[in-house]
Amino acid sequence: MSTDDYQIRCIDKSERDQWDRLWQGYLVFYKSALPDEVSDLLWQRICAPENGIQCRVAVSAAGELVGLVHFFPHAHTWYAKQVCYLNDLFVLPEIRSAGLGQRLIEAVVEEGRKQGWAEVYWLTQVENQVARGLYDKITGGSDGFVNYVIDLSN
Repeated sequence: MSTDDYQIRCIDKSERDQWDRLWQGYLVFYKSALPDEVSDLLWQRICAPENGIQCRVAVSAAGELVGLVHFFPHAHTWYAKQVCYLNDLFVLPEIRSAGLGQRLIEAVVEEGRKQGWAEVYWLTQVENQVARGLYDKITGGSDGFVNYVIDLSN
C-alpha cells in the first residue's frame, strides 16, 4: 500500500475505541501510562471544539485508524498570529516509514496555512532517531533550543 491508499481527516466522535488503541500505543512507545481519567479527559477535549485540541487521523481504505496527530493553536508572546503545538504523533508500528507520519504533519501545516498561524512546532525525545530523521527532513533540523520541564504534579 502507498500513502495514497490512506485518508487523512478529522476524527469522528464514533471512533473512540479505535482512537484509544492508537493512544495507548503512543503511550507504550513513550514508556508512559496515564490514568483512564486523563485519557477520558483528552477524548472529551478533542470532541469539544471550544477546548482547542484537535485530532487528525490516518485511515486505511478499510476504515481502520492507523495513525493520529493531536495539536492545538495558541497565542504566543513573539507573534501577533497564533502558533500551533503539535503535541502527539503516532503511526502503527507495522506501517511506519511509509510516509503517514509526514502526511499527518502536513495536515497540521495545511490547517495552519488556512488559519494563518505563524508556525507549527513540536518536541521529541533525543533517542527517537527514526522520528528525528523525518522531522529533520521536513524542517531542516532542530532550532537549537533545549527543552526544560518542571513537574508540578507532585
